[in-house]
Amino acid sequence: MRTAAGILQRVASFAIVFFGVTFIIYFAVFSLPGDPIRALAGDRALPQSVVDALREQYNLDAPLWQQYLTYIGGLFRGDFGITFQGRPVGEQMLSRWPVTITLALSAWMLEAVVGILIGVVSALTRGSVIDKGLLGITVIASCIPVFVLGVVAQLIFGVQLDWLPVAGITEGWPTSYILPSAVIALFGLAAVSRLVRSSVLENLSAGYVTTARAKGIGEGRIVGLHVMRNSLIPATTFLATDLGFLLGGTVIIEGIFNLPGVGNLLFTAIRTHEGPTVVGISTALILIFLITTIVVDALHALLDPRTRRG
Repeated sequence: MRTAAGILQRVASFAIVFFGVTFIIYFAVFSLPGDPIRALAGDRALPQSVVDALREQYNLDAPLWQQYLTYIGGLFRGDFGITFQGRPVGEQMLSRWPVTITLALSAWMLEAVVGILIGVVSALTRGSVIDKGLLGITVIASCIPVFVLGVVAQLIFGVQLDWLPVAGITEGWPTSYILPSAVIALFGLAAVSRLVRSSVLENLSAGYVTTARAKGIGEGRIVGLHVMRNSLIPATTFLATDLGFLLGGTVIIEGIFNLPGVGNLLFTAIRTHEGPTVVGISTALILIFLITTIVVDALHALLDPRTRRG
């Protein structure tokens, strides 16, 4: 009964978040000043009959709350809306998701592997020059604005050294994704490394480690088998949640590196006032974030038996 109540409570909270956030986004996008229908014609004036027909077609003549309910009803049928050019938003996203997912997963793998490695090395060399240097570098890198870091990476590794392409995906994975994914990953390295470092240090001073050492178990086995398993719980939780943020946070990077992903599509839609596309992509990103949150809970329960007992 307690488990069922917990599941229902979590589903209810997800529903509140989903409907609340999507309504705020919908309201913010479609309550902006300006008429998107008249903007389609540019400098030319459309006949009023055409304007009225288009507003009726896109449900823009209805109250905002009614527009939102119509959108949600279509969403449950898998319809993310229609652009003002008459193309389904879902179809546009479908063709661009592979690029965004590849970029986000590449950045996520770099963030996980390098961040965990830095955290472990820092913990095992606590207080040394290596410890302070690694943490200092990650913190400084994460403080630089993403667009500055992206442009600098292009100039150094793409233009001056000519090691990697500066834009596009013509050379495929991993060559075309190394620079943009590295730039994105830098912003999570500091958090991951600090989480792993503090957790490893905490577990190294735990009672079970003292007992294992007293039994003569090697230090490598203690750290690699026992300490790491318990130390990765907070980092895993952060990384699983961060994957949802990475999928939604590629807008600037895709623009800088001219990657034809969902983030670039969102950036273009915002610039051209393409409301249905902005709302559709935002809704998809919200759903992804909620799904990753569920996965985080499952992983946390799998790694930490105390959570399951609770």
